[in-house]
Amino acid sequence: MVALLETAEMQTEKQLSSLSGKIECEGPNRHFNTFIGTLYLNGKSPVPIGPDQILLRGTQLKNTQWILGIVVYTGFETKFMQNSIKLPLKRSNVEKVTNVQILVLFLLLLAMSLVSCLGAILWNDWYRKGIWYIRTKDYSSHSLGFDLLVFIILYHNLIPISLLVTLEIVKCVQAMFINWDEDMHCKGNNVYAMARTSNLNEELGQVKYLFSDKTGTLTCNIMTFKKCTIAGIIYGNQSDRSDINLEKLSLSPSVITESCEFNDPKLLQNFENDHPTKDYIKEFLTLLCVCHTVVPERDGKNIIYQASSPDEAALVKGVKKLGFVFTTRTPTSVTVEAMGENFTFEILNVLEFSSNRKRMSVIVRTPTGNLRLYCKGADTVIYERLSEDSRFMKETLTHLEYFAKEGLRTLCVAYADLTEEEYQQWLTQYEKASTVIQDRMRSLEECYDNIEKKFLLLGATAIEDRLQARVPETITTLLKANIRIWVLTGDKRETTINIAYSCKLLSAHMPHIQLNSNSFEATQQAVTQNCEALGTRLGKENDLALIIDGETLKYALHSEIKRSFLNLALSCRAVLCCRLSPLQKAEIVNLVKNHVGAITLAIGDGANDVGMIQMAHVGVGISGNEGVLATNNSDYSIAQFSYLEKLLLVHGAWNHFRVTKCILYCFYKNVVLYIIELWFAFVNGFSGQIIFEHWCISLYNVIFTSLPPFTLGIFEQCCSQKSLLTHPQLYRISQAGNTFNTKVFWFQCLNALIHSFILFWMPMKMLEHDMVLQGGHTTDYLFLGNFIYTYVIVTVCLKAGLETLSWNKFSHLAIWGSILIWLVFLAIYSFVWPTIPIAPEMRGQVNMVLVCPHFWLGFFIVPIVCLILNLIWKLIINTCNRTLLEEIRELESSRAQGLYPPKMFKRRVEATKLRMSVASTLQKIVFPNESFDQSIPHGYAFSQVEQAVITQEELVRSYNTTKSKSSKISMDSSDSR
Repeated sequence: MVALLETAEMQTEKQLSSLSGKIECEGPNRHFNTFIGTLYLNGKSPVPIGPDQILLRGTQLKNTQWILGIVVYTGFETKFMQNSIKLPLKRSNVEKVTNVQILVLFLLLLAMSLVSCLGAILWNDWYRKGIWYIRTKDYSSHSLGFDLLVFIILYHNLIPISLLVTLEIVKCVQAMFINWDEDMHCKGNNVYAMARTSNLNEELGQVKYLFSDKTGTLTCNIMTFKKCTIAGIIYGNQSDRSDINLEKLSLSPSVITESCEFNDPKLLQNFENDHPTKDYIKEFLTLLCVCHTVVPERDGKNIIYQASSPDEAALVKGVKKLGFVFTTRTPTSVTVEAMGENFTFEILNVLEFSSNRKRMSVIVRTPTGNLRLYCKGADTVIYERLSEDSRFMKETLTHLEYFAKEGLRTLCVAYADLTEEEYQQWLTQYEKASTVIQDRMRSLEECYDNIEKKFLLLGATAIEDRLQARVPETITTLLKANIRIWVLTGDKRETTINIAYSCKLLSAHMPHIQLNSNSFEATQQAVTQNCEALGTRLGKENDLALIIDGETLKYALHSEIKRSFLNLALSCRAVLCCRLSPLQKAEIVNLVKNHVGAITLAIGDGANDVGMIQMAHVGVGISGNEGVLATNNSDYSIAQFSYLEKLLLVHGAWNHFRVTKCILYCFYKNVVLYIIELWFAFVNGFSGQIIFEHWCISLYNVIFTSLPPFTLGIFEQCCSQKSLLTHPQLYRISQAGNTFNTKVFWFQCLNALIHSFILFWMPMKMLEHDMVLQGGHTTDYLFLGNFIYTYVIVTVCLKAGLETLSWNKFSHLAIWGSILIWLVFLAIYSFVWPTIPIAPEMRGQVNMVLVCPHFWLGFFIVPIVCLILNLIWKLIINTCNRTLLEEIRELESSRAQGLYPPKMFKRRVEATKLRMSVASTLQKIVFPNESFDQSIPHGYAFSQVEQAVITQEELVRSYNTTKSKSSKISMDSSDSR
């Protein structure tokens, strides 16, 4: 931010009280980078106001201790609130599918009731004369509406109301498992992962698109000077020395050092011991102290460096530890303390950085009176301007490639000596270019080019934009799990690209599609050309990266080309969106969410990420240094990006398997029991008579079959945590949603229908001719009902065991315990009447049932007949259509039994993984289109303010750090109130 010259001197209360005027500005809008307004001061000319005079919410003051300002927008008119979105109602995909099936099941219930009503009418017409013995004198046939209501009440338990309660408990426990996970506990700040909602637990297992912020999410937002190369010698790594083999160095794998600071005593030793490269080292360190726009501020004996570019601040701090300290800046000079001596350099000109130039330079007069031009920038622009006399070019280029493999941000540094005549001639051109009315920036850049030539190469720097712990490994694992990662950031393009390389989201040989247009027509043309270049590969995942900025995205999201842009983005392996506003982040997420049938997840740590966190199916907030707004608006919060690996691959996969199995099992057991009432209606003349005792029906879901759903929903595991992390391809099983969909749901219901048919008609045929009990008593309908009810309990409990993949003590307790609970209940319930006046018809039922040989014969035969087909089907699938999951489970079983898996079996597992990888192999295509950048990067990144209202040269010349700052507003005592 830069204050207006017309108001900069108003610092006292008396001056402010005399200030009078008005501000006219544009209406409230969501664009952070634009502002148009005019300040009208009484008696003075109008003053234009731009974005450099606006402070947004959350701004941190630098280079000044206080400001005075006037509020322009308040409340919902602020740009932050303009970027907010309406909070959507989030429901998991599994819940949506379940709700639809419940609706269909309700319609089926109505159809069953209508069929039963029709059956009752037909049965009465056919057998009316033969049932005189059950009629009363006032008997009359009921109305259709009454009969329909009777059958709706009879079949209403077909819809498992208890499922809602079961799922709430299951999901709550799942959320507690996430909260208690020590592997996602950041011990540094004692922050645990937190599930802020339990409704989306299973959604974590189906994520296909991950939208991530950059700063604070992938990175720590800490720049560190890590390494450098000077005169062909690499410094900063204790294992690397000047005699290193360059060929081996260029081919060496990427090994990111754990050191956080530059640490190599060899550099100072060479400088102090008169090494042949001493002069190069001195000039290299001097350049880094002089060629920048950093402002030093003294805090006692300490020097605090304020910089618009974090890269420049890192370099200045780095050389400070090497004994070259940047101490003072005045409007015309900078002072450097080198090894105890002070050297003052007169700053003649600052040749500003821009994205087109990819470099910045300063022209100085050295303490010896010589004219010298110092320059730092990307290797591509520095190398093409080197003199023929420049040395160490090959060695430095090899070191740059080595730095790039480590994910470091590199800059080449060079210098050129100027003569007075050359400088004066150029200065005339510069003064002329700086006064041009049209295309001034282009004229200045052409002028800069005229003097930035015949450089002598000194070396290169390597800066680490420190990633959070295990970010590259986490992204690699997520990519193997078939999760597509998009980076949405407000940062600059170059910085974003560099971080994408550092965290292994982009590879060195991956072509780039660059979209950088400033009009709708240009954007439409670029999108169309790239779509045509892809041809038949459009819409399929390719080994490409799409890079787009916020200005271009504004046009790309226009309704006419939005779909084409989305198809282009979905055709790329990685998408980088730079310079985005918070609302644009939310719009990107919403675009994919609404037009792609896949689950999205957004992760961020700041207030500008709230929109996309709320918009995505699942929002994850990181507890970082930018406050708690992101975590407070998220569904899940974690302390580090790397914890996302376990949250998705382990908890997500487990929860998806658990919830879907719990839902399917609850529907299964309800259909099995309550469809039996339909079969019984064919026997009782569609009279509405129930075959089971009332309390037994009520306690079916509450007690007798309540434990198996809980064990499936809480303790079930498709495989171990170690296997899920070792083989991230397993995530694709839950991601594809093949374990729960409409087809699977109705297949389970059909299976339950068949089981209910067997469970009713087999006992029915067993007792078709009735039987005489001891004492001469005959049986009744409830005797048959208790037979069937017992077989149902045994069958559904054993079915839960058949569905269980991970047996434990809770599984055994739930399955065998549920069967035992029913038998004990039957024994007790048969004797409660008349002590307790309920269920008189159950009196003595246990004596009749348990002594009957037919009961025990059916106790073993009927459940086996029901489940034998399921068992055979499962064996066929696991044998003939083996997936990676079956292979891994067999491997785990062998290890659990202490058996060493044979090499052939391991090869089978690897072959299965290879087949899954081949099925989703990203196509590598070589494009002739110029919009596809296929150059190999050298890790270049240089972030700095550009195209501001006030130039960088004007900004640095406005500072004089030799003067003390005013710490507060001066007050006239006479005007104090």
